[in-house]
Amino acid sequence: MLRPDIPKEGRPRRLKPGEEPNGPLGEPLKSSAEEAGLIMRRALVTPYTMYALEATEFAKEQGKFDEFHLGMYKALWEDSKDLGDFDVIRGVAEECDLDWKDLHECLESRHYEETVMGQFQEAVNYGITGIPGFIIGNVLFTGARPYGIFKAVTDKVIGQRNEG
Repeated sequence: MLRPDIPKEGRPRRLKPGEEPNGPLGEPLKSSAEEAGLIMRRALVTPYTMYALEATEFAKEQGKFDEFHLGMYKALWEDSKDLGDFDVIRGVAEECDLDWKDLHECLESRHYEETVMGQFQEAVNYGITGIPGFIIGNVLFTGARPYGIFKAVTDKVIGQRNEG
């Protein structure tokens, strides 16, 4: 969940120095994204993500998690779309061959709300306070990080396991 306090219509985002509306991210994220071969733009609105997360649970049950997750990632970061908009969720769902009628009923009834809120609370309990959040071995960190940090932490955890 990006922010639990975001209203359903989203929240206007303040651009950071060097950013343009729907343009590339500012530094250091711009360089990190380019290094990873990602296209990432800064949307004008921080979206309400509850529906997107609930839709992801639906996709997971249908065996379409990876496809749906990547589609939603592209919608937000490449296309600067509002993930709180049912039309955006529907478009990605249909691209993934998910049944929109069934998904829409689940979203309207809040079928997955308890699951998503349970996941959010679990993250909070672990001390995760930012997006993205990572736990590798016993190391917890949040926020976008360069590849080298992931590699160093992973190598350290693997080394500790091999020694133990």
